[in-house]
Amino acid sequence: MTLRSALDDYKRTRNETALFPGERRTLAGHFSGTDDRLVHVGRDGSLRDFSYPLSGLYGIDRSRFGVSRDDETVWFDDCDPVAQSYADDTALVETTYDLEGVELERSDLTTGSRHVTHVVAPEGSVDALEVFLAFAPGGRDDRIGQLVFEDDGVVEVYHRDEHDFLASASGFETVVGQLPERLPDVLGAEPVDFPASDETDQYEDGRLGGYVYARVPLENGTATVVTDLRERPDRDAVVEDLVDATERFDDRETVRSIADDQFVPGDGESVVDDLRVLGLLSADVGSRIAGPDFDPHYEYSGGYGYTWFRDDAEISRFLLESDAELDLALESWHDRSAAFYERTQREDGSWPHRVWPDDGSLAPGWANDRIRGEGVDYQADQTGSVLSYLAAYAAADESRVESVEPVVECGLASLDDTLGADGLPIACQNAWENMAGRFTHTAATFLHAYAEIAAAPFASEIREHAAAQARIVYDSLDQLWVDDRGVYALRAHEGDLDDRLDSSTLALVDAHRAYAEVATLDDRRRERLHGHLETTLDGLSRETDAVRGLIRFEGDDWRVGEQGREKVWTVSTAWGANAAAVFGTLTGDEAFYDRSRALLDELLPDGSLCLESGYLPEQVFDDGTPDSATPLGWPHALRLATVAHLEAVGELDLERLEAGIEA
Repeated sequence: MTLRSALDDYKRTRNETALFPGERRTLAGHFSGTDDRLVHVGRDGSLRDFSYPLSGLYGIDRSRFGVSRDDETVWFDDCDPVAQSYADDTALVETTYDLEGVELERSDLTTGSRHVTHVVAPEGSVDALEVFLAFAPGGRDDRIGQLVFEDDGVVEVYHRDEHDFLASASGFETVVGQLPERLPDVLGAEPVDFPASDETDQYEDGRLGGYVYARVPLENGTATVVTDLRERPDRDAVVEDLVDATERFDDRETVRSIADDQFVPGDGESVVDDLRVLGLLSADVGSRIAGPDFDPHYEYSGGYGYTWFRDDAEISRFLLESDAELDLALESWHDRSAAFYERTQREDGSWPHRVWPDDGSLAPGWANDRIRGEGVDYQADQTGSVLSYLAAYAAADESRVESVEPVVECGLASLDDTLGADGLPIACQNAWENMAGRFTHTAATFLHAYAEIAAAPFASEIREHAAAQARIVYDSLDQLWVDDRGVYALRAHEGDLDDRLDSSTLALVDAHRAYAEVATLDDRRRERLHGHLETTLDGLSRETDAVRGLIRFEGDDWRVGEQGREKVWTVSTAWGANAAAVFGTLTGDEAFYDRSRALLDELLPDGSLCLESGYLPEQVFDDGTPDSATPLGWPHALRLATVAHLEAVGELDLERLEAGIEA
């Protein structure tokens, strides 16, 4: 997102009450792209690349699509689409528009580095497809050049390394460069609408910038445009390749057949939706972005288009567990994740705050004290989460032990080094990255990791050491118990216990499930877990006329806007659903299955927290307005794992849960 487009959005949304001006939201529309290019197809017909973290290429920054007929232009953003959805279990986005009585069918598919837009209208009803694209090669909107190959129907927009291409199967009636907003426009109070006139004041204006306007004629009622992102390409070869590609894609059935190759495994609507989302957010090397980066200028957040090892490893483990229950054939996903964690482990055995998903290099962050030396700005739970996955990955197939064991052994040393003398993790940052202290959630991840390692088929000295450490953490958790409230504290800080309810403490349930595989849970601990889970689920519940779920923690004031109180978070709600299901199985208390299903209801299609696209946004206002990263990978993995768990124990009510998997 360039600064020009951020300011454009700011001007258009600065008076909205449930929007944060200057962001590039993905709350409406669908994504396409199961390789390293990720393109958002808005309900308003716009395209926008979210590809940079996955491929290092920026692509489309802004766009606008419409049609011309009888010398008038009808823009899709002035029309409400009749419908937009995925084609079956693929990543092909199909949109239907009613353009004043004329129905137009549009197909959008991202395959490899290319995005294809194919439109079909009743023959003779539409003269041309109108396309405005603002490319930002290299993430820039200045010092850009254009080349137009009119005979081939190809436009190239380039900076230095990145070259972005637009091609049309039927050529161009018109293709011109557009002047981007000049300084007076940028500083002006009102936004500038594009495309502007196809005339430029100076001969060079149309060739110096990334804005392109084109009229694409319809032939036999169809038109196809293709965009392609390349790094230091062989220009002649790419142009020739694009000419061939546009001819091949200029047929709806061909586009559908290519989309079928991106078929998502799994039975049931929510399962397919979850796997599709996690595929969209994944890089080829096995890493994932947390979510599409809607705030790359860090105006309201620290950005989302990075790999956090906490989120990523939790997703990996939930996928591993779900695969075992639902037979999803995700072995290659598991292998790539393990290889990525091996490549990105630091010499001291830990994993850094966050990295670029395409190459694993260190990304901008604020919790890197482990790299520069001592300090509390380190998130120890991330290392714990990775080790839990790697141990479970090795336990699922003993042939993996040889490659995984050295990574786990090194990581085990890092956990030991960040475990205090009292048996709790040292002071560090929390899972929500907004405070420091000694957190129950961090302790839960340590307990989980030690227990998983103790249960895995590693060398006996590794297992025995991990089991002993698990026992120490298990016993030390009593220090975080708040007797007056009957819960485990959010954290210990400066000698006091912070007794606020926090959804991240729900990780205790899964950690104790893992511990129960290598040791015995005493009755007092079972009682405390029961009370903590009940009190946390009750205390964090929020129900309005529009939404039902769990808030993140008591006193959470992030991105609340004019609402003035905590928002519902999908990851917290999914965590609650999963913890309740696991606790029901762990203790035999079937009442918790009901609690799990009730929370899961809100996350499934037609639930109050699930969008029409099947996506789970990070947060939701009390009036039902979604907000922040959309879709967010972590709650999708939790939803999948909860469905898988309930199915495995025979507690998934298929009649009640419309999006449940097939029995």
